[in-house]
Amino acid sequence: MTDLKNRPVPEAVATKGAWGVLAVVTGALFLEGIDVAMLNVAVPSIADDIGLATGSAHWIISAYVLAYGGFMILGGRVADLLGRRRVFLAALAVFAVVSALGGFAQESWMLIAVRLVTGAAAGFMTPAGFSLLTTSFPEGERRGRALAVYGAIGAAGFYLGVVAGGVITSFGWRWVFFVPAVIALAFLVVGAGSIPRSDAAARPPRGSFDVGGAVTLTAAMMSFIYGVVTVGEHPADLFGYGALTLSVAFFVAFLLIERRVAQPLVPSGVMTQGRLPWMSAVGMLFIGGFFAWQFLLTLFLQQHLGWGPLETGLSFTVMAVELLIAPTLTPKIAARFGNLPTLIAGLVAISAAFLLSLRLDGSAGFLDLLPSLLLVGVAFALIYGPLTAAAVEGVDEAQHGVAGGIVYTGFQFGAALGVSIVTIVLLAGGSDPGSADYARALWVPFAAVLIGLVVAVAARFSPRGAGAR
Repeated sequence: MTDLKNRPVPEAVATKGAWGVLAVVTGALFLEGIDVAMLNVAVPSIADDIGLATGSAHWIISAYVLAYGGFMILGGRVADLLGRRRVFLAALAVFAVVSALGGFAQESWMLIAVRLVTGAAAGFMTPAGFSLLTTSFPEGERRGRALAVYGAIGAAGFYLGVVAGGVITSFGWRWVFFVPAVIALAFLVVGAGSIPRSDAAARPPRGSFDVGGAVTLTAAMMSFIYGVVTVGEHPADLFGYGALTLSVAFFVAFLLIERRVAQPLVPSGVMTQGRLPWMSAVGMLFIGGFFAWQFLLTLFLQQHLGWGPLETGLSFTVMAVELLIAPTLTPKIAARFGNLPTLIAGLVAISAAFLLSLRLDGSAGFLDLLPSLLLVGVAFALIYGPLTAAAVEGVDEAQHGVAGGIVYTGFQFGAALGVSIVTIVLLAGGSDPGSADYARALWVPFAAVLIGLVVAVAARFSPRGAGAR
């Protein structure tokens, strides 16, 4: 009798299941992007309503980034061991419920606690979703196309969320919490029915979870991000420097623990597999440069040129040209020339975009900004998908969750570093920056992506990367 349980799944059915996975995990990534962007717009209204001091208002955003970056690698490791579907859906449920609670918050500490937990949930959800995606599509053109769609829609959340935040906040800032909660619940229902149970993990063996490594690594990353944010905003704050020192101590403790445990949090050799270390560095520099540029440009348009939040948000929608290029042209370009050359072309485009923005001054208008916005959209289309595809090339599929956690942790560190450094440079001339201060600060994102371009070229011609596509 034929063993029905072990009968091969028809390719058409497998393909349908894979695209179902793509739809759900891409939607979740888009949700994370718009969640951060909408809160950026809503922060002033929230601070005024609940009495949060201006100097503390940034914690509504920073708390999320701290937890997101701090739990990313742990989230990837847990997904690899307990099952990606299980971890993804559980994190999505927590994200939905806690976000809804944020809409009822009456005190600032409640909001900050909500953002911490929501960020932690995203830290588990993103690497679990990423590894679900990469293991659902075989390496090659199909995976490249899937990652191009994933990257395009995920990146679109960052700038479309600014527009959505402006519109939703006009109905009341609490809707900025309720709307993501409803969307997350919808994805949870769809995901529960469409994500295959094929990766359901057995009970992990005793000692599989490196609790000591998880705690020390998470503490090191959270302390580091806290220190960077604090020092970036208040260069004389001793707590910021203390946090940076503490992060070094935690990281040393992490390294000592990893040498002694049987099942380390970051498996031995994973950081030397394929192009993962190169792409993690490029991703950190690229996202850091973009976040710094977007943050600086938002301040420049609203505080220096007098644009409104909605007008500013609408201007960023020009970058949605990425949504036309990434799913259609990017997979073909990557299949023809390879992921790294495609990535390098994108880094050239964003370097040109930031170089053009150096000429902006107090008389600038939308047409002066348009070329940079279009080039950034093109750059995202050529960078995001190929970067994530290149990052897992040569990495064992069983470790894709950890690999995804490492890549996206780099993104979070980059975002925090970029915004902090550009703030320091912007305010170096005083608390009321002028055109010269903005012009000086705009060199920060340009330098970041230019260094990223150099690293990507070095990866292309390194012994490990030269022979691969």
